Amino acid sequence: MAEVAVWAPNATRVRVRITDPSQPITAPTVTTNLQATTGGWFQADVPEALPGHEYGFLLDDDEQVLPDPRSRRQPHGVHQPSSFYADDFAWSDADWPGHDLPDSVIYELHTGTFTQAGTFDAAIDRLDHLVELGVTHVEILPINDFNGEWNWGYDGVLWYAVHEPYGGPDGFKRLVDACHGAGLAVVLDVVYNHLGASGNYLQRFGPYLKAGHNTWGDLINLDGGSAGPVRQYILDNAIMWLSEFHVDALRLDAVHALQDISGVHLLAELSGRVKNLSTELGRPLLLIAESDLNDPIMFTDRGEGGYGLDGQWDDDVHHALHTLLTGERQAYYADFGSLSALAKVLTRAFFHDGTYSSFRGRRHGKPVDTENTPGYRFVACLQNHDQVGNRAAGDRLPLIAPPGMLKVGATLLLTSAFTPLLWMGEEWAASTPWPFFTSHPEPELAEATANGRIAEFADHGWNIDDVVNPQDPAAFTGAKLRWSELEQPGHADILALYRRLLRLRRDFPDLADPRLNRVKVDFDEDAQWIIVHRGSFDVLANLADYPQLLPSASGKVLFSTEPWTYGEDLRITLPAWSACIIRVTESRQP
Repeated sequence: MAEVAVWAPNATRVRVRITDPSQPITAPTVTTNLQATTGGWFQADVPEALPGHEYGFLLDDDEQVLPDPRSRRQPHGVHQPSSFYADDFAWSDADWPGHDLPDSVIYELHTGTFTQAGTFDAAIDRLDHLVELGVTHVEILPINDFNGEWNWGYDGVLWYAVHEPYGGPDGFKRLVDACHGAGLAVVLDVVYNHLGASGNYLQRFGPYLKAGHNTWGDLINLDGGSAGPVRQYILDNAIMWLSEFHVDALRLDAVHALQDISGVHLLAELSGRVKNLSTELGRPLLLIAESDLNDPIMFTDRGEGGYGLDGQWDDDVHHALHTLLTGERQAYYADFGSLSALAKVLTRAFFHDGTYSSFRGRRHGKPVDTENTPGYRFVACLQNHDQVGNRAAGDRLPLIAPPGMLKVGATLLLTSAFTPLLWMGEEWAASTPWPFFTSHPEPELAEATANGRIAEFADHGWNIDDVVNPQDPAAFTGAKLRWSELEQPGHADILALYRRLLRLRRDFPDLADPRLNRVKVDFDEDAQWIIVHRGSFDVLANLADYPQLLPSASGKVLFSTEPWTYGEDLRITLPAWSACIIRVTESRQP
């Protein structure tokens, strides 16, 4: 007999209502009272709690059927009953060894726009492309259930349920299983810092939220009254993805928005649980934070007072590269745009490591111990969903930087000490925009979302005429990748360049060496050239809009984005907006 249980301390009476969708609509429903146990939990053994049967909870005397906060499946959306789900998927990845963070390359994608069909099964058909490209991890934007049909995924309200239009829980398991079969690890983006605006019934059950707000909504109750079960709700969710769904890593969204002053921070507690699970399963399980704090506490061992995560996103690397490639200097780009800033992040990871941030109006960040912190702990990129999607028109880098500079940026990123991340389509300079999009069915929420987006961009100095209406279906359909571009001029050459760079990174360990204290940089701010010394290799880049001579060690040019020529006195002429990689033949001490 199946047990039905729910944490509902806000209620004095809880019933579960169960229907069999295979029966006629006139068939009777089963309503059963749950028994109050301890700690606000209600439970009962219910014979009708069978896989495929739909159910929901009724709190006190309210006859509204609410979905299960821990629902594994929502066949009709977040406002409708849940469905009992049988975890009986036939996995074929028993020999999958996992993949640790060193030597990784991550490919970030959004399920709904990665293919025209926008499903997990359609994504499986494109895994060969990712294998040939040379990435090791597929990072998938949030798939937890949200209101409407399409969305970025960060407005989730039922964290345990997989969004049904993508393929539901079995569809996601098929994708993970196929990734492992292709030798690809899976990173899942999860959001524990807020709940979406529509379909959030959790507060009806218990104190999941507390007073206060962050950028996106009410604060999650991590340290207030009855916070223990809320924390457990998050911990159990993370463990579910890693164990039941065989996911290899979690990307933790905006952890700086987690307000937690308890004795053990949620992130430290989570990392301890995940490390224990990793030992139990016998494969690496990773936690990667998105954090704008620039604080090494994220990846410092728990025994040394840190949170013990495996890595974090490093926006400073993106900003340093983006500003040089595009010339943009607005908002948080204001402190970047110089070769000295790029040199600093390439060698010290954070630009703001206690320095003054003009965007924040204060000193920001803490320094990284480059002697003992490997660069692979920092995930760095030229583009990602945020940096593209949080532009007014969702325009990708190829629309705002010259083609030559795209190649320079890729060369510098893919020969860095960091863990590179590619945004879907970046590898062929995809032309499709990727703006913010939503599909809220409630007119008032749709209007508020559109108006809020306009106000946000106006505050940051954007032309509001460029702002895409997120509720316009074209915002979503127009963001779908055009895979036909792969073999077209202007796209095929970029794809070949990415494949070549990733192959070089894989074949020559110096180009992926994570030891930040071994990275040396020379540059000329006025002439706009930079040379990054990577063991027995030099990576040269001319960011000026004219050809110029760069000093170089004697060696062999293994790679170049444009034709080059050697000059006198070990100097090489690089065309405007170009880069090359030289394998140095003369002896050089590390």
